[in-house]
Amino acid sequence: MTDEAQVTAWALAAGRGDRDAAGAFVRATQPQVRRFLAALASPEEADDLAQETYLRAMRSLPSFAGRSSARTWLLGIARRVAVDQVRMAMSRPRTVPLSDSHDTADPNRSGFDRQVALEQLIAALPDDRREAFVVTQVLGLSYAEAAEVCDCPVGTIRSRVARAREDLIAAVAAQPAELWRRRDDAAG
Repeated sequence: MTDEAQVTAWALAAGRGDRDAAGAFVRATQPQVRRFLAALASPEEADDLAQETYLRAMRSLPSFAGRSSARTWLLGIARRVAVDQVRMAMSRPRTVPLSDSHDTADPNRSGFDRQVALEQLIAALPDDRREAFVVTQVLGLSYAEAAEVCDCPVGTIRSRVARAREDLIAAVAAQPAELWRRRDDAAG
């Protein structure tokens, strides 16, 4: 991961019109932004939401003052993009698939399936807990940075992460044990 000071310097330079700095800023932050959006919305929508995040960020870069790190500022924008997407999706009529052909694969097959199951458990967390959990535990932001991104106090982030962990532990305990056993453990 690129140094926070360097990312912020690129953002400030991009805000003054430096196109090379803008490119470096995007390249340095894009993996985390996409991962964050995939966890908040859905992996299928992450690319489009990331594009919208960068469109909004590029329009706002001239007013970015660097009072927080550029990565934190950008993840705050990504959060608002995801919230806007959820609001828009909730206002649309919902459709129901005609068949069960889109069910998940047999979860006992591989580590990949365990990863998919874990991502589904994270996706099932309440929005505020999922957001706090992903920002701190998946993206590795500090609780203070997460509080900025999520626009709430640090104590609230700590509480949401703790509750998300409890929810995940309970959800894993409710799953078949075979799902979480490593393949080499199952063989021996």
